[in-house]
This record gives sequence, structure tokens and C-alpha cells, in this order.
Amino acid sequence: MKLTCLIVDDEPLALALLENYIAKTDFLQLKHRCKNAVQAKEYLAREKADLIFLDIHMPELSGMELSKIIDKNTRIIFTTAFDQYAVEGYKVNALDYLLKPFDYEEFFAAALKAKEWFERTPAAPEKEFIFVRSEYRQIKIMLDDVLYFEGLKDYIKIWLKDHPKAILTLLSLKALEKELPASKFMRVHRSFIIAFNKIKSIEKSQIVIGNARISIARQYKNAFQKFFSNRSVNKP
Repeated sequence: MKLTCLIVDDEPLALALLENYIAKTDFLQLKHRCKNAVQAKEYLAREKADLIFLDIHMPELSGMELSKIIDKNTRIIFTTAFDQYAVEGYKVNALDYLLKPFDYEEFFAAALKAKEWFERTPAAPEKEFIFVRSEYRQIKIMLDDVLYFEGLKDYIKIWLKDHPKAILTLLSLKALEKELPASKFMRVHRSFIIAFNKIKSIEKSQIVIGNARISIARQYKNAFQKFFSNRSVNKP
């Protein structure tokens, strides 16, 4: 198995070292690098990672503060030059704690601990349906029937295949996104989450789904391009 990783550190040399160590470790895959915890928080709001190598002492938002607000399924290995944080690190259920400067042997041991944790922790089964409140009823939505979700301020329109009229529910896209399986859905715009398997075609910066054309916003282009490249047989 490969663990997707995020590295977060305000020191460029530390980021470069972690990137090098991850590249040498065949069961790790680097998804992104962040210069501070604020960047990491923004990234994790739209993307997922199995594991974060997280510095603690950073301006604005500390690594310890970030660890308390991220998804509980994302595991943490703290990296820091300050050993007084070790006890607090384990209070937030960190998998390990690397004290700078650390070598590859120490890094690999921590990474291996993470791999073993994921191997013995069964993944939760993906949701097949959700319930949403619409017109005083709780309506069951089969996720395989969803074309896309459209955000309208505090409401969401749910567009389904073989259903000409959208279902309207009082909910934010941000809240909904956390409930959807990342293997099936992706946010491509501040107002749209699309179902991967309902894409008809991609034309420049637009996705064609059903009768709709949905623009891919700039901040989501890299993630979508990665998804597309991994499935395209016409490699450049």
C-alpha cells in the first residue's frame, strides 16, 4: 500500500529533506508541501492525505493547533526541534515524534510505524447513500445516481441521472464535501462538486456532465489534472 503524504514546515531546508526522504521510501507518496500550517489547513479543506509530517513551531497557526482541527483519519508525525512538545504531541494521538535533526533511519522507522498502523486499521466502507432534508422530508440519495452538487449560498441543488428536477436542501457544499467519498467525488469549483463516473467529456477548462457544462476553477485545476492524467491513455 502507498500512503499519501503532506509535509508542512516553515524551513525550506526541512521541506527539502522531507521531500528527499519520502522519495526514497517506496510506500510513501508526496501529495503536497506547505510552508506553514495555514497553507496546510487550506489544502486539507479540499484534499485528503493519509499522513502529515508536521512541524510544530510555526507562525500564525502552530502545528499543534492544526492537529486538533484536521480530519481524524489523517495521521500525524510531528517534526520539531523542541523536545518539550513530545507529551502534548501524544495527547493529540500523533503516531510518532521526530526530533530535529533526524536522519533517514529515524524517519524510516516513523514512516514504517505509520504504514503498520494503516495496515492493521481497516478502512471504513464507503457510503452508498446519504439522507438530505427537502420539503419537510428526509430523502434518500443514492450516490451512484448523483451527477453533481451545485451550491447556492446556504442551499445545495442535487442533480441526479434520470431526474429532470434538482433536489434542493439546506446545506453548505463545505459540509457536504466532508461526507462524500473522495474516490467518487471532487470539488472543481466553489459552487460545484462533480461525480467522477458521470463525466461525459472534458473540453478545455470545462467538464460536461449530463446537460451541464461546469468550469474548473483555478484553485482546483492541479488536483483535477492529476485525476485526469492518471486515467488518460493518451499520454503526452
